[in-house]
Amino acid sequence: MSTSSKFVFDQTLDGSALDEAGEVARRAESAGAGAMWVSEVNNDPFLPIVPGALATSTLQLGTSVAIAFARSPMTVAMSAHELQAVSRGRFLLGLGTQVRGHITRRFGMPWSAPAARMADYVGALHAIWRAWLYEEALDYQGEFYQFSLMPPMFRPRPHEFGPPKIMIAGVGPRLVRVAAEFGDGLFVHPFTSPAYFAQQTEPMVIDGLTASARSRSEVVVAGGLLTATGADAETLQQAVEAARRQIAFYASTPAYLPVLAAHGWEALQGELTQLVRDGRWEVLGQAIPDAVLRTFVLVGSPEEVGEQLVDRWAGLLDRVSLLAPKKVDEVSWSQIRTEAGQRMPR
Repeated sequence: MSTSSKFVFDQTLDGSALDEAGEVARRAESAGAGAMWVSEVNNDPFLPIVPGALATSTLQLGTSVAIAFARSPMTVAMSAHELQAVSRGRFLLGLGTQVRGHITRRFGMPWSAPAARMADYVGALHAIWRAWLYEEALDYQGEFYQFSLMPPMFRPRPHEFGPPKIMIAGVGPRLVRVAAEFGDGLFVHPFTSPAYFAQQTEPMVIDGLTASARSRSEVVVAGGLLTATGADAETLQQAVEAARRQIAFYASTPAYLPVLAAHGWEALQGELTQLVRDGRWEVLGQAIPDAVLRTFVLVGSPEEVGEQLVDRWAGLLDRVSLLAPKKVDEVSWSQIRTEAGQRMPR
């Protein structure tokens, strides 16, 4: 399905390390990374883009992902417009929905029909950007969002770099189709597998491309792949246990039951959910068998991870980044990238 015989290798940034963002981005660019992605967990994902952009000249920088429904499209459009300018056209706007409980209870924002709302959100962003970049009248009347007021005083300065590309995170088929139909790219969720990708994700990408009359080369499919690696046995074991806990967290969430179902592991969610209800977070990871761990996580030495990466994902993903609760160090990242490059078909 991929349009390229090679991956673009990206790096991720711990979003809390704002004071280190410029140096991390500089090193990522020097190492040959295609982009630096900033997630949103306990941090603002937009802020580290600024020092990253100022410290580099070719590296793309993006959010992976910003929670769309926690923000108005107008505020996201403004942040993205400014970051596109300061990066001189290198900003990538990655958006995700989160789940209902976080949107309504953590952010206090409305929740409904996430796939349809995301499509409307993207439409609103483009309408706002056209008003700013090309001096069009702002009159967007969508199902969920309406914008019709843009006095000159509040119109940001236009720039020459155009609107940023929009990447949309998707797990379920509806959001995947929205990403392929309305976005410039799809973020495959870290809790996925080639089997689930083939059963659920790829058909919806094709449907979205068909609906938008676009070719596969016009949409980027990116994956942040869960990884447990280390230079020695102790470091690797610590990374494995951290990955088990991460997998257990995802697998206990009802929204991800179809991912387990692709492998016949539906019963595992009931076990994990009960542990969560009992407040037994400390043993959650212990409930993840090795077979489940190794299906969703790249596990081993950097060389072994590079081999697994190509064996599982070559031809499916266009660009990859390595995600780990215990961060993949820069030396291991480089070794994985080298091994994968040597194994990719010519």
